[in-house]
Amino acid sequence: MTRNVRRISLAPAYILHHRPYRDTSRILEVISRDHGRLCLFARGVRGPKAKLASVLQPFQLLLLSWSGRGEAAQLTGAESADANPSVPAASLMASFYLNELLMKLTTRHDPQPALFDDYHATVDGLRRGMLLEPSLRIFEKRLLDTLGYGLDLATEAQTGKPVEPGEYYHFRPAQGLFPTVADAAGAVSGHSLISLANEELQTARELEDSRRVLQAALAQCLEGRELTTRAVAKAVIRRERFTGA
Repeated sequence: MTRNVRRISLAPAYILHHRPYRDTSRILEVISRDHGRLCLFARGVRGPKAKLASVLQPFQLLLLSWSGRGEAAQLTGAESADANPSVPAASLMASFYLNELLMKLTTRHDPQPALFDDYHATVDGLRRGMLLEPSLRIFEKRLLDTLGYGLDLATEAQTGKPVEPGEYYHFRPAQGLFPTVADAAGAVSGHSLISLANEELQTARELEDSRRVLQAALAQCLEGRELTTRAVAKAVIRRERFTGA
């Protein structure tokens, strides 16, 4: 039986990635609030006469319309939902990192409205000067929660004892938290874990401990796939150290 052509109008969405297609078109990877992540063919959107070229930009909330069936539908319209300023240069790499996480860890056509709202709030916060590191850590934590890989930051894995702020723990992906000593390699403080659970990260120690825990958890979800944005960021840091910039 032939499936009917699906038509969607003015769906809130963000562009995660795009690539050229033929002479004047693009293939867009977008995340929409009510329809999940999907691929759209956008015809005639490249070149000096393309009306939608200035609209189809990353990190801007859009209202997209499309029609079609199967894996890739046809973009039929696009407009800006808000007149927001661009993401500042200092937050661009972090914003592309968010996009790459969504590209690699979400499933197409699986609506996740809460995740979309978290992404929207994080990008909007970065645009308005919200602190970078806490914003990224909280998004990573919520992403894991939404995908079903949420971290138990409140109890020890083997005993079920509550995490104590004055103690230290070792995090093992897919297993949980195990008590250790302060000077052990990879030890994270109970205070940091509690702060991460409460999404109230302030000190350098809290941010560093949270980064290591979340990076380990995300690495397991990625199953060996490298994050390009993370590799680029490391290369930039190495170059700046080498040149003294």
